[in-house]
Amino acid sequence: MWKSVKDDIVPSERGYLIYDDTVVDKNFSSKIEAVRRQWSGNAHRVIKGIGVFTCIYVNPETDQFWAIDYRIYNPDVDGRDKNDHVKDMLKNVIEHKKLPFWAVLMDTWYASLPLMRMIECYGKIYYCPIRKNRLVDESDGVEEYKTVEALSWSEKDLKEGKLIHLNKFPKGHRVKLFRLTVLPNRTDYIATNDLSQDSADATKDECAVRWKIEQLHRELKQVTGIEKCQCRKERIQRNHIGCAMLVWAALKKLAYKTGKTIYQLKQGLLDNYMVKELAKPSIQFTFA
Repeated sequence: MWKSVKDDIVPSERGYLIYDDTVVDKNFSSKIEAVRRQWSGNAHRVIKGIGVFTCIYVNPETDQFWAIDYRIYNPDVDGRDKNDHVKDMLKNVIEHKKLPFWAVLMDTWYASLPLMRMIECYGKIYYCPIRKNRLVDESDGVEEYKTVEALSWSEKDLKEGKLIHLNKFPKGHRVKLFRLTVLPNRTDYIATNDLSQDSADATKDECAVRWKIEQLHRELKQVTGIEKCQCRKERIQRNHIGCAMLVWAALKKLAYKTGKTIYQLKQGLLDNYMVKELAKPSIQFTFA
């Protein structure tokens, strides 16, 4: 994956790394290797499928992004959980790919102590939502830990965030917590180690960049046929997923070059074919 995109990437010191996972739907399979029951954010329920972790690099100055790494989730074989895969990809970006970036954006699943501390050790910033039942302390140890949703918020706190200590983090360690109303029935709690951040609106803008990886997952499923392989062997499934990622990378490169979307490019191929066939069919029919 990296070899196919590294020469196309436009690096930026203000770049982002974004991590997330998607489930390649195999809900009607019973014999395909590497398929396991897991939560699908797309289906909003547990389904059978193959988990794929992805990492993208975003240049906010050009508004472009590139898929630079991915992993297959199969803990029964390799014993690695979600955070292990993300830590491997993060380490690889810093020590081998050497891409400049300033912040890491990730989902609630990855807001774990080891990963957040790892990002801090590398001197990078993170923005990630945390669960509403996460235990925190805002009293410097005077009071007992309480859940995030039990915190009280003044008008100033809502605008500027508040400093808190996450349970099991080193003593005296503080992060900034923001309460963001995303939808009328949905509130997100965003934790960041950027203690200079004092704007809830700016925090919402930072988190909005994470939508890029959802765009990748949607395009993979709608354009490349990543879910279409019905072969039973895990190796063939891995090869198919890898080919789909490379197809996406090639289409994205062409989309940036032509100023079109991936959907327009794919539809254009079909349009050209239909025009050619209607003008001069490759298969001639004889009518009695």
